Amino acid sequence: MYSKNSIPKKIYQKQWQGQLTEYITAVDWSVNGDLAVASAGGEVIIKSLKQDTPTIILSPENAQYKSVDCLQFSHDGQFLAVGAQDGKVRIWRVQPELILIETLNFNKSWIEHLAWHPHRLELAFSFGRYVQIWDTVTNDVVTTLPSGESSVLDLQWHPTGQYLAIAINGGINIWTTSDWDNDPFLAEMPGACDKIAWSADGEYLAGNCFDNSVWIWCWENLETWHLSGFGGKIRNLSWSKPKSPYAPMLSISCFNGVIVWQKAEDDNDGWGSFLLKEHNGVIEDVKFHPHNLLLASADEEGMLFLWNKAQQLTQKLTGVTQGFSLISWHPQGDYIAGGGKNGEILIWEKVRQKKPKGF
Repeated sequence: MYSKNSIPKKIYQKQWQGQLTEYITAVDWSVNGDLAVASAGGEVIIKSLKQDTPTIILSPENAQYKSVDCLQFSHDGQFLAVGAQDGKVRIWRVQPELILIETLNFNKSWIEHLAWHPHRLELAFSFGRYVQIWDTVTNDVVTTLPSGESSVLDLQWHPTGQYLAIAINGGINIWTTSDWDNDPFLAEMPGACDKIAWSADGEYLAGNCFDNSVWIWCWENLETWHLSGFGGKIRNLSWSKPKSPYAPMLSISCFNGVIVWQKAEDDNDGWGSFLLKEHNGVIEDVKFHPHNLLLASADEEGMLFLWNKAQQLTQKLTGVTQGFSLISWHPQGDYIAGGGKNGEILIWEKVRQKKPKGF
């Protein structure tokens, strides 16, 4: 493990810092390297790695000073969707020029969750007890999905786009996209679920439960594992892309600890875990690097830790005054963005190692 007397290797360095008016609520990178950032003050900016000054695309006045709770670029980086508490879903065309092309209005509902289809220009978003799928090509509604008596608490597409998982009170509804008219499969839980995560290979689905536990389903055979013993609320779930060695790693944050889970070779032996505990403050976000086992965790006291192979503390990053609210990796992993509770947004870039000079 990390020794306080050793000097950590510097693998990322600060590249840019900006400031919004309030708490950073959402960030997302496009495949083209643009970073979209939203705040609780109702503003949205796009920061290009090629330019130092970001572009303001939504002002607090235009959002009625209501919080922007979610945003995401489409898979090809061509569109940006933004959901806010003013009841509007706004869609911008980013390429070849930045222009607002659609505003969907749901006045009495906050737009708290949205996600683009991983391969098509279809957007899923929640309003109250429903999820709607919007086709950006045809400018039409594909379908509207009910969640029964429960509000929608989270949603995420399967990596293939064949399924849409929606977290509700009582578990996770999983809809088959080839036939929206069929009833969803319900992955049941004894309470509400508000965090779900598909593994990158689509083989596993994880969801938290308000009884302070986590459920994992193997999507191929619906083998189920129940992870318990957590001391409080499960705040974050993040899968690694590489397997280690029989399945991807699953990182879970609870209070000031990160618990990393690894699957045993035999399904009957379940999952084993180890604890990463260097944080003093409550951990606000945890994210695996998109291509390796480098793990980032950020807390309410303003510490962002990088863990080599999800085990050894390698670097500490700082720069916010009132703690971090979230983090986001660039799709290639060359950059990591961190948002602060006081409106700061920081970008760190990977340090390029100098090649030794030849003789």
